[in-house]
This record gives sequence, structure tokens and C-alpha cells, in this order.
Amino acid sequence: MKVRESREELILRVRFLSAALIVFMVLVLLGFWRVQIASGELYRGLSENNRLRRQPVESLRGLILDREGRVLVENVASYNLLMHRERTKDLEKSLRFAAEVLSRQSEELQSALGRGRSPRGFGAILLAENLSLAEVAKFGVAGFEHPEFEIQIHHLRLYRHGPQTAHVLGYLAEVTGRELTGGGAYQAGDQVGRLGVEQTFDERLRGRDGEQVVVVDSRGRLVKEFHEQPPKEGEHLELTLDLELQQEASELLRDRVGSVVALDPRNGEILALVSSPSYDPNIFSRRLQEDEWLELLEAPHDPLQNRAIQNTYSPGSLFKVVMAVAGLSEGVVSPQDRVWCGGSAKFYNRRFRCWKRSGHGWTDLRGALKGSCDVYFYNLGQRLGIERIARFARALGLGSKTSIDLAGENPGLVPDLEWASHSRGNPWYPGETISVAIGQGPLLTTPLQVAKLFAMVANRGQIVVPHLDRGARVPTRQQAALDPQILERVSEALWAVVNETKGTGRRARVEGLDIAGKTGTVQVVAQNNWVDSRTLPPEQRDHAWFASFAPVESPELVVVVFVEHGGKGSTAAAPIARALYEKYFDHKLKRHSAG
Repeated sequence: MKVRESREELILRVRFLSAALIVFMVLVLLGFWRVQIASGELYRGLSENNRLRRQPVESLRGLILDREGRVLVENVASYNLLMHRERTKDLEKSLRFAAEVLSRQSEELQSALGRGRSPRGFGAILLAENLSLAEVAKFGVAGFEHPEFEIQIHHLRLYRHGPQTAHVLGYLAEVTGRELTGGGAYQAGDQVGRLGVEQTFDERLRGRDGEQVVVVDSRGRLVKEFHEQPPKEGEHLELTLDLELQQEASELLRDRVGSVVALDPRNGEILALVSSPSYDPNIFSRRLQEDEWLELLEAPHDPLQNRAIQNTYSPGSLFKVVMAVAGLSEGVVSPQDRVWCGGSAKFYNRRFRCWKRSGHGWTDLRGALKGSCDVYFYNLGQRLGIERIARFARALGLGSKTSIDLAGENPGLVPDLEWASHSRGNPWYPGETISVAIGQGPLLTTPLQVAKLFAMVANRGQIVVPHLDRGARVPTRQQAALDPQILERVSEALWAVVNETKGTGRRARVEGLDIAGKTGTVQVVAQNNWVDSRTLPPEQRDHAWFASFAPVESPELVVVVFVEHGGKGSTAAAPIARALYEKYFDHKLKRHSAG
């Protein structure tokens, strides 16, 4: 009996163990099925990732050229030192060796290692940048003894003409955290355009990175190349800029604060655009230190500011061109009407001075523009009123952006009754119209807007869009709602400003070239009496303007010069314009002299 029970118990145990074994085998088979079949692609990918490394191959940024094909911006090779921690046997020894080659302190390299910054696509840590060829050679020779070091070739932007073209070109800087999270196509470590055409045309210039897939061993060391997709170089960008004219303008503004704009009135192509003081964009090609950045931000007169498109100023007597067009167009004045100027005149119980203490005597419109008579335009402003003045100012391009292909343009300000009510909460006072009539008061414009205005006068009312991209599709020129004959009459008066006796712009005169222009002098501090600006402290001296175009009959060039605290436009700004005309028309003028 006991034997039989023992036998049945044994059979039961065997059956239980068999069932357990079968269940175990089924579970094992299910596991193999899940890994090999159901999730096979996933695990094969993970396996590949353990031995394959993908890293981007840097694309070259497109070159930037001037209108003659001269290189303004190019790429130059730079060498960075990377360190692979996993290959390091003795960290202190490695850092001492690197410090000796680089002539630096080990602590400095230890600090860089602690920051753990890794260039995009590399597992190694960036230890030093911009190595010399001699330093690169030393690390190459020591490659067998120090496999933890790697030389990475990186390309930096070289701005060949430094400060002379800085505000047009801009510079590059590393992408910020905000840009990375903004949904764009950037990756950590990318260099993107800041300011100038580098910013405007960043996508075209940047190109597309390639990719290199390499096989590595268990320690992450390179075994062989597996696959490479070559990068696509960025587009080259040809600008409308004339390098020689740009350099001449930059040199003429050296040690002054101001700006120059030169453009072709036939198509809006910008030939020169200079803002002074400037900065060297090459300093951004290397890693800019915090103290260097602060020094640049705190530098006098804000060199990063593009005064040609971002700073606004009262136009001063340049605005008399707008007044003349408005007066003739509205029939408020005829070319023959004369006004007596005795040096001052009274309007709304307040006496307003003319810049010329002795006055201009009896003056018609042509004489008033030629001699820049304030009293004449005070009277004209009173007759027109602020609403009509504002309407013609806007028709001539003031108070709105020019649509130049640069970021940060300031629209300026043309005041009227609505502006006074909404922006100031006060009504417009009639006495303010008298000040606006000579370009003072709450009236603001940029040098580029003035250039567009004078291009419209030169074109007899045709509108152009200022631009820097020579390959851009510029809108067909449109005719503003202005009478071409009136603009021609104003142009004749502007010719007299430069070419006739007692014209305020005669210092811009060039023998053999018909230049039409207008001087402007803007008070920085209100003055109740006639004061020589040169006797005032530098920061209180008048601003100087000169705006012009030539030749009068078939205009090819518009030049606008603005000098902050330069004094009179006739003495500070007009000679700069003359030098630029001589530079641009050099060959024609030589032929004229020879003839």
C-alpha cells in the first residue's frame, strides 16, 4: 500500500515538474519571439547605435561679395582642441601636457573641462579654440602617446574690411536657448547671423550640414568610416555695395559720429551705407569674453547701433524740400511770390528767428531754398497747416519704413493732429507748425529715409525701394501722387543751392558735375538768441545734414551725410558729399578735365 502511494506521489511530482518546464520553455520561446521578431527592428537599431556614431559635417557658409565680385566675407579654417575623457588614462598628466603645449595654466584647462562644453555632434569636450599650426603639429606628433586629444577643424567668418562694412554685414553668434526652443531648424552649437545681411539672409547663407557615420569600439574609439553624406555649401550673396565708395565714406567719417547713405536713384541699389563709430565684427568669430562684450556695450556713442536706419533725427532745413513741394502742389504759393526776411518774424505772439541774423531781404521760393531762409518757410508753414504738411511728408517717404532688407529699421515720425491727441494727450498748437516748417519740433527721420526722399525728387516722383541684395526682385517703380513738373522746379532750386553764389551748399560743388543738394542744421538745444554752435560744449552743438543727387538732368547717385554735433551742414557735411561724388564720378570728371 505504501509502495503504491509512493509511486503515485512520484508521478504527480514528475507531471508538475514537466508542466512547469513546459511553461518555462513557452515563456522563453515567447521572449525570443518578442525580441527577435516582434521588436527585432528596435533592438537591431539599438545594437547599431552602440557601434555607430553619427556626427554632422559642417557646411561652409556662403561668401558675401560686393557689386564687382570683390569678397567682403569669407570662411577661414580654425583648429579646436577636443578631449575624450574615456580615452584618458591619467587626467592630470594629460592636462599638464596640454597646458605646456598651449602655454596656459592647467587650472584654466581644468575649468574648461569642468564646464563640459561639447561641440555639436561630438562626444568630446572642447578644451581650447583657435590653435596655431605649431600647436596643432605638436598634438599630432603626440597622438600615439595621448590618444585622448583630437583636433577639430572649424570654419570662422573673416570680415575682410572689419569696421568699414560692419553695419551692413553684421556678424555671427551661437544660437541661444530661446532660439533652440522656438521651433526653428537650429541645433545646439549652430552659428546664426546677428545684425546686417548675415541676419537677413541667414537661411540662404547657412547651407545644410552633412553627416558622417563612423564605427567605434566599446570605448568609443574610431574604428572606420561607415557612411558620409556631404554637406551643401550656402549660397553666395552679391550685394549692391560699391566697396571703394563704402571705404571712402568710412574713412571720411573717421573720428566723427554720424552716417552716410549713397544709393542709385534709378533702382534703389545701396552703394554705401556707413555708421560711425563702428566695431570690428571679427571679434565675434572667436568666443567673446563677458568683459569684452560689456566694453562694447558701454563704449561711447553705441558702435553697435546702425545710425543710418535705426537713429532718428530732426531733418532741419532738409524738410524745406517737402515744404516747397507741398506749397507749390497746393497752390498756396507760386514760384514768383516773395516774402520779406529781416532776420526774424512774429507768429502767434512769438518771435521766430532766421538762421541769418541780417535776414535775406525779399525772397522767392528759389532764393529761399538756395539761401535756406527760415522766415520764408515759417510763412509757408502757417499757410499750409500741419495736416497738409504731414500728407506731403508721407507722400515723400517720411514717417514709414523704406523696406530695406535689413532688420531694425526705425519708421521715424511725422506729427499731425491725430498724433498729438493720441500720443501726447494734448492738442496740436499752431506755433508747433512754425517749427515743423523748418524741420524742427516733433518731426523725426532716418538718413535712409532722407535718401529715399531725395531719390524721389531726383526721379520726378518715382518711388524706389532701397536694397542691398543685388539679385532681389525689386517692385516696379511706381509714380507717387506728385506733379513731376513741380519736382523739376524744386530740383532746379536745389541745383542753385550748390552751384550759385550765396548757395548754402557751395562747398559740395564739383567742377564738371551738376549736383543738386540741400544743407541742414539742427539745433540740439533750444536757443533764444543767435549763437555760434562752435562756442557750445560738443554735446550741445548743432547736427549737420547734407542731402543731394547728381547729375541733375539724369541722376545716377544720391548722397546723404549726417554728422552728429558737427555744426553747420554747409561746413561739416557738404565737403564729405563732395568727396564721395569725386570718388564715384572720378573717370567722368577726368574726361571732362581733359576735354
